[in-house]
Order: sequence, then C-alpha cells, then structure tokens
Amino acid sequence: MADFSGLKGSLPSSGPLIGYALTASANGACRATVSGIEITTRVVSGVTVGVGDTILIVRRGSTFWVIAIAGAAPIVPPAEPAPDDAPPDTGDKAPAPKPTVTTGSLTCHPVATSTWRSGHWRTDIGSSTSADTYQGRYGYSSYGRNSGFAFYGSKPRSLAGATVTKATVKLRRLTSGDYGRRSPTLRLVSESSRPSGYPSLHESTTGPALGVRGHVSPSETTFTLPTSWGQAMVDGSRGGLGIVISADSPYIRLAGRSSWSAAWTLTLYWRRSG
Repeated sequence: MADFSGLKGSLPSSGPLIGYALTASANGACRATVSGIEITTRVVSGVTVGVGDTILIVRRGSTFWVIAIAGAAPIVPPAEPAPDDAPPDTGDKAPAPKPTVTTGSLTCHPVATSTWRSGHWRTDIGSSTSADTYQGRYGYSSYGRNSGFAFYGSKPRSLAGATVTKATVKLRRLTSGDYGRRSPTLRLVSESSRPSGYPSLHESTTGPALGVRGHVSPSETTFTLPTSWGQAMVDGSRGGLGIVISADSPYIRLAGRSSWSAAWTLTLYWRRSG
C-alpha cells in the first residue's frame, strides 16, 4: 500500500471527507478508508474513534485529521396506514349531526267544568267545579243565556318549549233542548282555573255536530281542535275552553266532570328537537 505522502494527489485537499474507521483510535491516530483508499489519520483531542465508525476528516497540507464522528441519520418511523374502512379525505367538513327529535302526547283532564248564567256560576246543576256545560237559553226561559267552560290548570304548560302537532278534546252531548244534531261554538279563554267572574274570551271555531245521547247518533266524539289552540295552551297564553254563543239557540248541554269522567279531556300531541 502507498505510504501517507504518496496519497496527496489522490484525495481532495479542501472540504470535509467521509471515512470509515478500520481501527480504534490509539495514541491520537487510527487507520481509515476514504473513497476506497486506506490511510493513517490523526485524531483531534476529545474525539474517540471506534472500529466501523463513520468519521469526518479534513486535510491540512499532508496531514489528515479526524475531527468528528458522523452520527447516523435519524430513523423516521413510517406513517401508519389508514384503516381499510376509513373514508377518503375529500377536504370537506363533516356535516353537523342531525338533531334528536322526541315526540309524545299529554292527556289533560279539566280541573273544573262550570256553567255561567245571569252573572254567576250555576250551582243548581251540581258542583260549580264539576257541573255540566251549557250553551244558549232554554226555550223562552226568563233565565239568562248559558256559557259552559272547562279549565285545565298548569298541566299543558309542562310541555313548554315543545311544538304541538295536534290537539283533541272529548265531548258528549246530554239530554236538553231538541234531539237533532247541533254544533256548539267553541272558544278559547285566558284562564286556566275558574275565575270568580266571567272568563276572557278569545278565538272561536265551530264544534262537532252532535245528537242527544240515546236518541240521535253520534252523541260523543273526539274533536280535533286547531293546532294553534293547543300551542297557546302550552305557551301559557290560553288556559281553557268554552261553549259560548251570542244568541239563545242552539241550546246544548255537554257533559261535565260529574256526568262523564272523560268529559272535556284535552290531549296534546307534541314534538321536541334537541
């Protein structure tokens, strides 16, 4: 093998060289190969060379110096493959989850059924809070015109925040007046419990045509109210129902709580999103 001085023209004279240690450093020197050429090189103070190390070498004149041990390139673990069932990444944002919709129904029995006549609540037909409900005037009676009411307390408002999808009420006609099928005029009222005076009247709608029970069919029905009426009950702006006309006829008697346990039962169908 050529001696050290004979390699001056074979290796570059400037810039660092990469070599591989053939021996460990001893007495400030070691044997190495650079570009396939075996050389003896000095080792700067503080650097320890081991067999097989990759070393950085610089040449100054005719002398080669190991100036550092070259570290191995960092090992970067490969990225984990995406699961086979993962959807392709399109760059679009995922849609917002759909809201949960809950539905149900609420049955509300009236807390009072009463009839108003001649400036007061009638007590001659039974308890003033469970009496039958009358509309109009009987024949040419000297008594005043009747108006019947059902009040529902606070139960409808337990659905506050829900949307009413349907509202129904159960009605039964009893003997009074003629037997032909007659339709009461239904009204919404503000009060949810029976007031001392006459209730505050609001929206109106024509009720079902009912005959007298035992004589003309049908005498009872589950009548569908305007949906907005049920919503008003839930929202608390309305609290009861009535049968009220500004004339004497038709004279109608509908069952109250004491005559029929299902009388004036209000059912509210609802939905709620959340």
